[in-house]
Amino acid sequence: MSELFDFQVAGLPMHVLLVHVVVVGVPLLALLLVVLAAWTAARRVLWIPALIGAVVLLGLTWLTVEAGEWLVERVPETPLIEEHADQGDDILPWVFALVAVAALIGALAVVERRAAHRATDAEVAAARGVSTPVRRSPARVAIAILLLVAAIGVGVGAVWTTVRIGEAGSRAVWEGSFSDVPLEDR
Repeated sequence: MSELFDFQVAGLPMHVLLVHVVVVGVPLLALLLVVLAAWTAARRVLWIPALIGAVVLLGLTWLTVEAGEWLVERVPETPLIEEHADQGDDILPWVFALVAVAALIGALAVVERRAAHRATDAEVAAARGVSTPVRRSPARVAIAILLLVAAIGVGVGAVWTTVRIGEAGSRAVWEGSFSDVPLEDR
């Protein structure tokens, strides 16, 4: 793919611009998914934006990796660059997992919404003198707990992988390229 496109924006390698979206987006999405898994009211309102954001982040993450592969062919080969480039693909499975968790949270939100409509129907029936008990499903509670555990696990893995890759990239760019003391000839 990298040979088909010129991954530059205004003369800058696209990778150095897009990487900031991934570095900020992955932790924010991970935190949002934990909140949505734990908080029913937030899940009811934010599941669609979270799912859309997750899919967009997946696309931008893939584009960032592709732009990085394009860039690695245009910079001098060093052990630090190779280390960063080797780790770059590691983020994609984690972002796919974030999308999966977002989709499952969305599915739970839809099920809960339908159950809420049934509860409303039960209230109408009760007002008419028909007895229909409203119960909270133990299965939904268990699923919400499992989604919370999944959101935490996938979120921690995705953030840790992002930090590891980002740290390798920053070392590749900055190690040995600045002075510990201010330069005198300025």
